[in-house]
Amino acid sequence: MLFYNAPNAPNPRRVRIFLAEKGVEVPMTDISIMTGELQSEAFLAVNPLGQVPALKLDDGEVLTETVAICRYFEALHPEPPLFGTDPLEIARIDMWTRRAELRLGMPIGMIWVHTHPITAQFLTQYTDFGESNRPRAAEAMRFLDRHLSDREFLASERYTMADIALLTIIDFAAFIDVPIPVELPNLKAWHARVSARPSAQA
Repeated sequence: MLFYNAPNAPNPRRVRIFLAEKGVEVPMTDISIMTGELQSEAFLAVNPLGQVPALKLDDGEVLTETVAICRYFEALHPEPPLFGTDPLEIARIDMWTRRAELRLGMPIGMIWVHTHPITAQFLTQYTDFGESNRPRAAEAMRFLDRHLSDREFLASERYTMADIALLTIIDFAAFIDVPIPVELPNLKAWHARVSARPSAQA
């Protein structure tokens, strides 16, 4: 088994945090995004989409997409449960993971692709479109702040995959200069709590 990682990318970090919460160690190799290694012949033979993370299993099969990889490890190592233990909790975690990805992750991704100087080196940018996503990201953060007004974690009474997803999105947003607004104390307090977990350093 081999995990294809990129140290500073948010999606591989989700898997690293997930594995750290499970106490599971997996052999990893780092792929350089900045040098174009994602598009190298060697890596495209692993994942033709040219994206990380990717998990190559012992039999040669490759899993991609963060949630799919994490669900695989959840089945192998069910404790502690990070995807829920009963039908309602499982549904809530899926719901809030998707809300984090779609409501906040998507506009943050568009800001990154279309406005950041790093991506300008590799991609055609449509700056006006990228900037138009800033209000969407701000509204998503306000929505999350309201939801977190009376709870410790995003989807359950316990730390779950939904928190992992949101943490990596929030931290990447800060990296591209879209921080949590100061007037959102609940989201900021949640971020401080989950960032204090040892797994956040994975």
